[in-house]
Amino acid sequence: MVYPYISTSADLLKSTVRLDELFPFLKEQGTASVAIVNTKMYGILPFWEACSRAGIHGVIGFSTCIEFEELTLPIVLYAKTNEGYSNLLKISSALATRDKKAIPEQWLKAYKNGLICVVPNKIEWVMTDRTPAFRYVKSIFGGDCFGSVERPGGEKSPEETAFLQTCQAAEMSIIATQESRYMKEQDAFAFEVASAIGQGLKLNDPQRERPVHTKAYVPAAEELRAWFSDQPEWLEETARMLENCQVTIPMNRQLLPVFPLAESVDRSQYIAELCKKGLEERIPNYSSDYQNRLDYELSVIGKMGYIDYFLIVTDFMKFARDNEILTGPGRGSSASSLVAFSLRITDVDPLEHGLLFERFLNPERVTLPDIDIDFADYRRHEVVEYVARKYGEARTAQIITFGTLSAKAVARDTARVFGFEAEELDAISKMIPNRPGTTLKSALKESPHLNNWIVEKEERKTWFKTAIKLEGLPRHASTHAAGVILSPSPLVDHVPIEKGNEGIYITQWPMQDLEAVGLLKMDFLGLRNLTLLEHIRRLMLFDKKVRIDYRKLPLTDPETFSLLAHGDTTGVFQLESDGMRRALKEIRPTAFGDIVAVNALFRPGPMEFIHLYAKRKHRKEKVVYVHPILEPILKETHGVIVYQEQIMQIAAAMAGFSYGEADLLRRAVSKKKREILDEERLHFVRGALSKGFPESAATAVYDLIVRFADYGFPKSHAVAYSMISYQLAYMKTHYAVYFYAALLSTNTGNAEKIKALLQEIKEKKIPLLPPSVQKSTGSFTVENGKIRIGLSSVKGVPATAIKALLSARKEGAFSSMFNIAERISAIHFTRKAFEPLIKAGALDDFELDRGILLASLDSAVKHAELVKPDEEPGLFDDMGTSFMKPKYAQASPIPDNLKLDFEKDVLGFYLSPHPIESEKEKRNKPYADLNGVKNRRDKELVTVLGLVEDIKRIRTKKGDAMAFVTLQDETGPASLTLFPAEYAKYNALLEPHAMLEVHGVIENRNQQSAIICKSIHL
Repeated sequence: MVYPYISTSADLLKSTVRLDELFPFLKEQGTASVAIVNTKMYGILPFWEACSRAGIHGVIGFSTCIEFEELTLPIVLYAKTNEGYSNLLKISSALATRDKKAIPEQWLKAYKNGLICVVPNKIEWVMTDRTPAFRYVKSIFGGDCFGSVERPGGEKSPEETAFLQTCQAAEMSIIATQESRYMKEQDAFAFEVASAIGQGLKLNDPQRERPVHTKAYVPAAEELRAWFSDQPEWLEETARMLENCQVTIPMNRQLLPVFPLAESVDRSQYIAELCKKGLEERIPNYSSDYQNRLDYELSVIGKMGYIDYFLIVTDFMKFARDNEILTGPGRGSSASSLVAFSLRITDVDPLEHGLLFERFLNPERVTLPDIDIDFADYRRHEVVEYVARKYGEARTAQIITFGTLSAKAVARDTARVFGFEAEELDAISKMIPNRPGTTLKSALKESPHLNNWIVEKEERKTWFKTAIKLEGLPRHASTHAAGVILSPSPLVDHVPIEKGNEGIYITQWPMQDLEAVGLLKMDFLGLRNLTLLEHIRRLMLFDKKVRIDYRKLPLTDPETFSLLAHGDTTGVFQLESDGMRRALKEIRPTAFGDIVAVNALFRPGPMEFIHLYAKRKHRKEKVVYVHPILEPILKETHGVIVYQEQIMQIAAAMAGFSYGEADLLRRAVSKKKREILDEERLHFVRGALSKGFPESAATAVYDLIVRFADYGFPKSHAVAYSMISYQLAYMKTHYAVYFYAALLSTNTGNAEKIKALLQEIKEKKIPLLPPSVQKSTGSFTVENGKIRIGLSSVKGVPATAIKALLSARKEGAFSSMFNIAERISAIHFTRKAFEPLIKAGALDDFELDRGILLASLDSAVKHAELVKPDEEPGLFDDMGTSFMKPKYAQASPIPDNLKLDFEKDVLGFYLSPHPIESEKEKRNKPYADLNGVKNRRDKELVTVLGLVEDIKRIRTKKGDAMAFVTLQDETGPASLTLFPAEYAKYNALLEPHAMLEVHGVIENRNQQSAIICKSIHL
């Protein structure tokens, strides 16, 4: 049995055939050959590997169209030979990179070798006499050109006879086929829904492209034979044709890119000289330990063929440095390489931190090295573009990644296609959790409410059954966030590509497929924390004319350790969470190594050792070693195995393993497979005995390794990332005002985060200046040791208006609101743009009350329309505006409470001093913050001071009066409940804007917190 046309689910929403369902069925049918036929080269490798596992002959096909005269005609191309497969990659890539739907004649002639062309009996080929088109393909492909007849469900098409006659006239043999797009006949409806999702149209939309028939399933062998029982030779011809397709996809090659150097240059010598020069710059007069380590690493890198790889990374890191793009100190195991440090790929000295090269590159286990690089996220694309320019766009690509239909996505997409109302879509969103790993079945089990909702209507039952069938299918393609592929020759020789964004191609295969064929993936990662460091540096340069070099900060600063020991880590990379703050307070770091250890330990599993580490560090518990040989290795972590490198060092010291063998042991032991553990135990004990250790000691140490194998963390990664943590903590300690200004800028738009940061800034007594049309830039800046709020922080102001304002200000300060109006034009000077700016205090520089500015805004807008309606030179530009200066309107001052409300509306926080703040200072009593009520314990007694914002009076079932009140202080609002007894006592005090001191009890109910009033004082 053979199946010449299986479209798989990898062809986004054009099929619902999953490989895990397809292959058991094919084996059952005694399949000899099967062909994948998708409209792109998606899903080729997984299909190929599934064929290999099932022992079925695999064939690669491609569904496409050709141009002939004015026509676009569908065909299927099959790869007959390796050259044909290579040509398919090129054709698919050419169509996808040039947005073409059909193959022009010159392409078809150029890439015909090794391909079989099949003309299907589709309507486009039989509408009128297409004899010239048949002759055209026959003239190109000769004997490798076939006509194919499909009889879905055993039904002959009315045009079959005419089609056969034309094929005969063109001397084309006939094969039997069945275009399969779903597994079973009953899947036709689910497939139609998937197709509608792909088209973005509802099922009842007249524009929707509908399937030609509902029999595009994978038929059983007997069925297919029955459909062609009158022409069994067609099926035999199909089998022969597929059998003739003999392709091998080369796997696991080392397709390493080549760094451009003159042929006369000896690469080994070149990299050695670069390393020597770089190391001398970083560590003048370095010791012989460094020279020996460098020689050893270079010999391994040379033997393994990775010199070009290191040179490529060195080159683009130099580009980043030359262009002041901040790069991370290292990431992952590459930080353990002295070569990487010497070439300035990393900033971690591996000898200083006791890092092992074999953790990165193990000469005893040949795998491609992985040098991942972090860049300030907003400039990462510049480095990717540089690489594409240098190595050529044909050899550089970003990597595709496929998004699948998750439970919530498939439920909503299917419902949308069914035409469900908006409130039904909302209900679905609420009933299906967002949690990773949620499936529709698990959501149904979890929620009786969902179950009841589904059974209410027949349509909903169909919806749910359909959604379950489609769940998990690939839905769309996007670009991998970090991965970049560099190839030694044009990418289309190895993988299909398509159009990407930013002018760089993307591969049609995802990461694991690319690695399987042997292409090198490099990760260019955007890290927000580097952007934050970059921003701090820029603010300092702008304000103090001082440029900070993060690489030169001393790693021994006692004040920085003190800040960390107090858990004051808002905005500090990796150390912000509540759990991490607790760990820091417990450990109380006094050295850089403590930060590295806490970063490595703070994960599920090893977390329990944080207490042990802290106790031993503070000498509350004695450090005991299973064997004295462990002391020099584990001393830095107080006897706790924290790092994978420590496991490797133990194996080397006790059992005489080379570091390469020790790395293999570490990998093997972490898999926890019984037979591997026993094998490695023998190996370890044998080694220890040969070094003169007793068996009991060797066994005890091996047991320790097994216990900690899961907990071990790569020290190289922990050291590199702890450097970023430390740098941020250092800047927060010594340059807090720049640190917070940068942190506020990078969190613009996140109201919750900004609110929390402003609260912290207030506590640190850092003054905050309002936004200003005269002094603010777009983002937060520093002015005389104070933070100035940026104009972009004001809600509702168009970015174009801010840009126009800043551009006009370059010509000089503004003299009045009307002066702004006439300088930036009526296009930008609108009520929408300037009302929020006035409310935020951005025009306070003109020393007028905000009430007057708001009252005068309309005449300022009219003034702009008259004097400068657009950005063209205005009629009155040369005349000066003295003859028509409008006047500010008269208006009474804005009351303080309204001023605060306006600030809250447009900034998200109160900027002017809140009346409650000054009252608290006057009363000099401790009050609980209203914003913190939600974090307090149930039944806890509190005293708060707040303004009444809202009062809701109701009656209980018994008819007694009570009230719910919203109180507000400088930190935010909280709910206050007065039950009837308290209401009767204090009702007269409940007035809008009244200032009340309330004694009450916290009540936490249904994830809501409120204060139950006990007494009120004015």
